[in-house]
Amino acid sequence: MDMLAPMRLYTLSKRHFVLVFVVFLVFFALTVFIGVAGPKVVEETTDRSLANSSKTGPFHLGSPPLSTYNQQLWLTCIIEVDENNVADFKRPFEIIVELEGVMQDASITHISDNEHQKSRMLHCGIAQQSCDETIIMHLGYLNYSKYQVNVRFEGLEDLTYIKNITFVWKTYNASFSQAEIWFRFIFVVLTFMVTCMFAHSLRKFSMRDWGIEQKWMSILLPLLLLYNDPFFPLSFLVNSWFPGTLDTFFQALFLSALLLFWLCVYHGIRVQGERKCLTFYLPKLLIVGLIWLSAVTLGIWQTVNELQDPTYQYKVDIANFQGMKIFFLLVVCLYILYLVFLVVRACSELKNMPYSDLRLKFLTVLTFVVLIISMVILYLRFGAKALQDNFVAELSTHYQNSAEFLSFYGLLNFYLYTLAFVYSPSKNALYDSQLKDNPAFSMLNDSDDEVIYGSDYEEMPLQNGRAIKATAKYQDETDSD
Repeated sequence: MDMLAPMRLYTLSKRHFVLVFVVFLVFFALTVFIGVAGPKVVEETTDRSLANSSKTGPFHLGSPPLSTYNQQLWLTCIIEVDENNVADFKRPFEIIVELEGVMQDASITHISDNEHQKSRMLHCGIAQQSCDETIIMHLGYLNYSKYQVNVRFEGLEDLTYIKNITFVWKTYNASFSQAEIWFRFIFVVLTFMVTCMFAHSLRKFSMRDWGIEQKWMSILLPLLLLYNDPFFPLSFLVNSWFPGTLDTFFQALFLSALLLFWLCVYHGIRVQGERKCLTFYLPKLLIVGLIWLSAVTLGIWQTVNELQDPTYQYKVDIANFQGMKIFFLLVVCLYILYLVFLVVRACSELKNMPYSDLRLKFLTVLTFVVLIISMVILYLRFGAKALQDNFVAELSTHYQNSAEFLSFYGLLNFYLYTLAFVYSPSKNALYDSQLKDNPAFSMLNDSDDEVIYGSDYEEMPLQNGRAIKATAKYQDETDSD
């Protein structure tokens, strides 16, 4: 009888489990400390400030010198008002933008023959010195060493309490871009090494004998390699939208696969026998697929429209964006409810089954720690006043420092590395050739799936006890020989 590939998880003592969590937290903390010492992510340059002059323009603005290391470019405006004379109000107005690119020989190229006109909402609160920051334009990649922008406002002529209008250029810090290349390269190398080591540890076991966690790790680790994006340096070598879109696609693919992994493991850990595609995988693929499709669709939609119109923002330029947002939130809520249902049911059914209960507890505790840390990171990232920017750009640019960027990447990488360690076979794992000579191990091998999920649940503790005694007896005989 063939055996299930054993997991290192079964051989770890309580002290080892504590050590695994400590090592995971130490490496995560190390990435945070490295990030704290890293460069700032976004650098800002104030282009023009108007004091009681024209309120509507035209404003002729020139960007700072740019390189591919600046990655992206934003132009925003901040309208300052007299807080003593203004109440909380919202005012629709029009922004007319004309964009020109400056070549290295100082020649100017019209990026678009037509002016771009967009409707925006100006919101000013009570006792605020300035209204909410307004995004004028966003470029996802840089084709020119400098840009010139002509901006006009319509609909603000009658606002007498406007004191000042300040335009701000925002780009990636070149030093951060260089650091990001190195950090991603390090994670790519580490992930490649972990993937090879995990595959090497399972080389003597047939794939049909792998546990569901081991099968999923063989999928997640290569996807983690793509999540770290080994093609990221192409963004600095090719002036194209493709590398950035590819990076977004890889991230959405890995995160969706991670969501699917949680559903399949919590359900599959208590399912005996063949897991049918129609009843087991299809509902999970449908839920996670809708989440992935929503994220990728919005990203591609934004990229395609920005290529034609840099002032485009689907949050305000798509009439049905709110409907898409509600749909996305409903699917996420459905996923959370389904996951909670699977976790609760697995905990109730497997609490008296030593092997399955151990697998369940470890994955739940580690995942819970990762989710708590992720919530803290997201709160720190989005808790402050955020840019009124598109979804994809917000995810990339709202890192206030390198620590937030590194913490999120390090968290997911070290989470997968930890799972790969505990789910890989230990060095003392027994192979088929050894088991065939010792029939006492047939019961131990069956315990992972057959004994644990046997029809007689009351006999489980006794069976597992006999199996463990058989293991100890066999190891003693091996040592004496």
